[in-house]
Amino acid sequence: MQHAVGSPLPPPHQPGHGPAAGWSQAAHHPSAPPPGAVPQGSPPPPAPGFTAGPASSHAPGQAQMPHAPMPHAPVAGQQAPSAPPVPPTPDTTGHVQLPPGGPVAMPSPPQGAARADTGATTLAVLLIGPAGAGKTSVAKFWAEHRRVPTAHISLDDVREWVRSGFADPQTGWNDHSEAQYRLARRTCGFAARNFLANGISCILDDAVFPDRPVVGLGGWKRHVGPGLLPVVLLPGLEIVLERNALRSGNRRLTDEEVARIHGRMAGWYGSGLPIIDNSQLDVPGTARVLDDVLARAIASPPKW
Repeated sequence: MQHAVGSPLPPPHQPGHGPAAGWSQAAHHPSAPPPGAVPQGSPPPPAPGFTAGPASSHAPGQAQMPHAPMPHAPVAGQQAPSAPPVPPTPDTTGHVQLPPGGPVAMPSPPQGAARADTGATTLAVLLIGPAGAGKTSVAKFWAEHRRVPTAHISLDDVREWVRSGFADPQTGWNDHSEAQYRLARRTCGFAARNFLANGISCILDDAVFPDRPVVGLGGWKRHVGPGLLPVVLLPGLEIVLERNALRSGNRRLTDEEVARIHGRMAGWYGSGLPIIDNSQLDVPGTARVLDDVLARAIASPPKW
């Protein structure tokens, strides 16, 4: 047992004297009154739970036990009254019931010729583009400047949740990297459905290739829902190369790889998906154009 510094230590145990045999600090402090002592001139305090009885029925100074009511015995053949029900304890844990996520439906277009107010509409957006297109920067800015709660979900970030055994697609596309990609995309879709079911918009970003259906838009539509609105960011090759040069780590690709990916992304032209060439646009300007594109997509959903 530990004792505070400067406190008296308990006396050693003796035969027949356990640690609860009445040792107290008062025994080691001559100035302290002994236990139970009452200062001179003060009446003895009543024992807790006792009340003084009348002098005629009790000896002087004797305490009287309070009289507890005797329970009534049930009459023969009659059921004893049951105790009143105990009201339920209010829930104080902060638990909130969350609606389960389901496939995201297409947002309803506004009545008449009015333009959809995308800033106040719960949306699911998929931002597509090559490495260096500015998908993540635009998605973050767009999510942070909306009037309704909005989440940003990056597929690259979710893929990199795998720390040990991460299958980097830059080292080669194989069954292992494809499995991790599919798992990350399914995780993103699960998160997006749950956010949308609870009133939080989502913008996802991924480098989806138009010529690779195995990891194409079909998977995103299956995991999120038919209300997902895809938009392609496709600046010029020179801009993509400049932005890629500012990257670091495994997010930075070789110039040859960037050019190859950019060339494959050109297949989105003629696909029917809205395409934004943000070569001459900064991030806020691209976000404003994205809102315009989404307003038109709500009014006339793209076929994909």
